[in-house]
Amino acid sequence: MGAGSGSSAIGRGRRDDHFRTFRGRFGTPTAYGIALLFAGGCTFVALAASGPGADAANRIAIIVFGLLGALVAWRFGAVRAVPDPSGLTVVNYATSRRLAWPEIVTVRFGPNDPWVHLDLADGDVLAVMGIQRADGEHGMAEARRLVALIAELGEAAEPDQR
Repeated sequence: MGAGSGSSAIGRGRRDDHFRTFRGRFGTPTAYGIALLFAGGCTFVALAASGPGADAANRIAIIVFGLLGALVAWRFGAVRAVPDPSGLTVVNYATSRRLAWPEIVTVRFGPNDPWVHLDLADGDVLAVMGIQRADGEHGMAEARRLVALIAELGEAAEPDQR
C-alpha cells in the first residue's frame, strides 16, 4: 500500500530487508551494461556494414558473436545469493547451489579474497560471488549481514524438552 522507497525499521519491512538478495554493487550493473553494448554494437556494425565483405553470412556471424558475448556478460551480472528463512541459494557464473542454513559452518572474507567464501559442513568451500571485495565497505557490510543471518538461522532448532 504505497510504502515508497524508504526502508522500514519496524515490523515486516525490517524482516524483508533482512532477506534481500546479495548482489555486487558495481559489477552487476556494469556487466548488464556491457551485455547491452556488446549485442547492440555488434548488431549495429552488422547492419551498417557495406562493401565487398558485407555479405549475409558475415553479418549473421557478427550478430551471433555479439549475442554470445552479451550472454557471457549477462551471466557475469547474474551472480547473487538469495537468502530466505530456510536457506541460501548461491548463484555464481557457472553454477547454482541451494544450502540450508545449518550446512554453513563459517564465512570467510580475507583481505586478499575477491569475494566471500563459505566453509560448509561437508568440507566443501563455496564462493559467494554476489558479495565482492570490489564493493568496498558495502561488500563488508553485506558479509556482516550474511554472518548475522547464519548466526540467527544457522543452527538446528533444539527439540522441545517438555
